Amino acid sequence: MTGDTGTWVIIALQVIGAAGFVGFWVTWFRTPHDQEWLPEGYHDHEAPFVWSDSMLAGLLIASASLLAFEQPLGESLALVAGGALLFLGVLDTAYFARTGMFAREREGFWNAAVVIGVLTLGIVLVVRFA
Repeated sequence: MTGDTGTWVIIALQVIGAAGFVGFWVTWFRTPHDQEWLPEGYHDHEAPFVWSDSMLAGLLIASASLLAFEQPLGESLALVAGGALLFLGVLDTAYFARTGMFAREREGFWNAAVVIGVLTLGIVLVVRFA
């Protein structure tokens, strides 16, 4: 097992990120999404992301596990996950900005928090392992 404190911080962030994705989707599928301000086609746009986010959560857990045991593949998977996080973060930023979902009355705080968290973790992984 690794004795590097920085690596353990990364592992913790990856596990928190994976749990965040799982928690988001469990909550999202149990919510009716019937607010009148939601963009047309919101549900159809968002629902397919459960697959990419599930893959990403799996990558984060796999990378974290491999990093804990000092396996080099853990760093490679962290880079792949970092790239995926950056892609999803930019995509969410563009969608939320285009549809006005950063507005306070449209749960903008939470939408911004999701984007900031996703982009931050992506940057941390890319900077640490590139």
